[in-house]
Parts: sequence; C-alpha cells; structure tokens
Amino acid sequence: MGAPDRRPPFAALEDGTPEELFGILPTPCYILDEGQLKRNGEILAGVARRTGCRILLAQKAFSNYDLYPALAPCLAGTEASGLYEARLGAEEMSEGEVHVYSAAYREEEFPELLRYADHIIFNSPSQLARFGPAAAVMDKSIGLRINPQCSTQEGHAVYDPCAPGSRLGTTRARWEEQMTPELTAMLDGLHFHTLCEQDADALEKTLRAVEERFGDILGRMKWLNMGGGHHITRPGYDLDRLERCIRYAQEKWNVQVYLEPGEACALNAGYLASRVLDIVESEDVTNVILDTSAACHMPDVLEMPYRPPVYGAEGTAYRYRLTGPTCLAGDVIGDYGFDEELQVGDMVLFGDMAIYTTCKTNHFNGMPVPAIRVLRENGELQFVRKLGYQDFKGRLGSGR
Repeated sequence: MGAPDRRPPFAALEDGTPEELFGILPTPCYILDEGQLKRNGEILAGVARRTGCRILLAQKAFSNYDLYPALAPCLAGTEASGLYEARLGAEEMSEGEVHVYSAAYREEEFPELLRYADHIIFNSPSQLARFGPAAAVMDKSIGLRINPQCSTQEGHAVYDPCAPGSRLGTTRARWEEQMTPELTAMLDGLHFHTLCEQDADALEKTLRAVEERFGDILGRMKWLNMGGGHHITRPGYDLDRLERCIRYAQEKWNVQVYLEPGEACALNAGYLASRVLDIVESEDVTNVILDTSAACHMPDVLEMPYRPPVYGAEGTAYRYRLTGPTCLAGDVIGDYGFDEELQVGDMVLFGDMAIYTTCKTNHFNGMPVPAIRVLRENGELQFVRKLGYQDFKGRLGSGR
C-alpha cells in the first residue's frame, strides 16, 4: 500500500517565507506547484496499479495543460464536459483516452466532438436515442449516466446530483419507462457521479445503491465509471476502502472500472498570491481589501462555500476579514487570525488554489485575471500567462 501524501497546503514554503520563495512577485498571481502535482499523480497511479482501474483527469477542476506532462504518466487520460475540454484533452494528453459526459449535447457540435472522444456518456435515454447511433457508427464506447438516488452530501446541496428532482442521470424508474432493448444494446457502460470532496465511505454507500437499483444491468456492461468527487490524495483518505470498492465492482460484474477525479489530481498544488490594498475598520470588524477577489478569482469560496487556507493565518493576536476589491458586498473570503499585524502592501498567500480557480476566473467589475506561473521541481518560478485589457474587451464585443 502506497503511503498517502501528508504534506500541508504550504509544503513548498517549509524552507522560507513567500517573499523568499517567490521574490518581488506582481499580484494577483496563481502559482502552480509541479512537484505537488506529481506527488498527487503518484498516489493515483498507485491505486490504478494495485487494482487495475483507470483514472482520468476531470478537466473541469484543472485545465492548465502546461502541467499535463506532470500528470500524464500517472493517468489513463482525461474527462471532458463538452467539446472544448474534449479537444484540449485530445491535444494535450494525446496518449490517453478521452471520455466525455454532458447533460445535453448540441447537434451542431456533436460531429466534431466524435473526432476527439473515445467514450461518449449520455445523460438521458432521449439523448442516447438522438445521438447514440452516430457515436456507434464511429465505433465509440457508449455509456449512460445513472442516478442511484443516494445522497451523501452534507451542507453542499448545490453539488448533490441525487437531490430530488435532479436533472443529472437516469433513475431506474425512467430506465424502465424509456430504455428500449435497442437502446440498451447500444451501451458499453454505466456512469455515476454523486460525490464531492468525500472519502471512500460515501463511495461504498453509493455503490450499494447502484447495485440495488442497477446491479442486474451491470452484468451486461463492459465498464463502470464511478465519476469524481473522490478526495483520494487528501491526507487521511481511506485508500484501502476505495480499493475494496473497485475490486468488488470488478469481480461482481466483470467490468473495467474508471474513476475521474478532478480535485484529487491537483489538491494543494497551487497558490494565489495577493497583496493588501487597504484596511477598513467597520464596527468590530477589520476588513482587509486585497487585490484578489473571491467572486472573480476563487468562485468556490462563495459557491461551496469554501474557506481556503492562508499562509501564516494560525494566530490570534490580530483578526482580519479578508475581502476582495469588487463592488459586490459579499466579496468576502473569510475571517482569519494572524500573529503579526498586516500592513498595506503585504503579501497574503492562499493555498489549494490549483483547483476550480484558473478554469473559473471571470472579469466581473473589469477585474484583471491573475497571471499564472509555475513553480518547477527545481525551485524555478516560470511565467506562463497574463491576460490584459484586450482579453477583457474581446469577450464583450467586436474587438474594435
């Protein structure tokens, strides 16, 4: 059994401060940690090696393709949510498989999508009936997303695909109503995705529900995709239980098992460097206004909600509310304690900023998007990308 990664979110700074490691860094700036990506990949590769499952990178969480070479040797390919991600995976992790799932496909895009995808997963019997024949002609492996109606979320209802009335996946009742023998014959596999930042106990519970509702069908399938949301690289994650679940499915139904984590691939593998622009007292709250925004640069802080780790914020002497510079009153990252007083111009470094950040940034309020840099394993800090005014303007008009 490979040892889980026990490194903290700021492991790269064990030998120095952010200023010592990153120098005089223009902010805001994402810094992607190549070494941590590789360590995550090694944990995932160990699971695949010991069980025979295949693990994919869910690009919706991490799409920084300059770092795909750090993960590619450890993974079987990529998972995409549509045409652009499918093409990105095919181009940038070209030796791997490309799996695509979308809640609904666009007719005008589907022929091009078939050029990149190896596996096409449909959300409903109606989508399968509409697009499945074209995929079959192109010899694609075809799957259907199922809804086992087993909620394991606590406090994150927005991320619960099994909530009542969910549009995601096919329940057994809908299967009985809509799946004809001809449609069933097209299928090579089933797919479920019900987890979000969870341990293997939630997968174990879900797998029991899948067996109860769809076990009789799985015996006719070639593969079972268990989706994402598996926090495999988190310290303390139960790898043994995960591997028991994988082996159980393989032995019970003689299927190839796929996992498609996003967060687990890039967990704790990035930072967001920001600086203090102003400090505003309001009643009993000391608001620190940064040059980075929860709404624009780390949307999951508001959507989950999620409280990211901050370097050096384990103190109690000074309490601050870290906030963004936009006009959104709720552009608040969270309340933190520091042992040293913050001053205008100080760097504030957020951890775990590789996932659901660079791929979700926006220009609300005309906010600049942070630059992207890569911290290489040898300690070199490489510049990757910086968007400017023309990128902001170009999204909104004719480009004049």
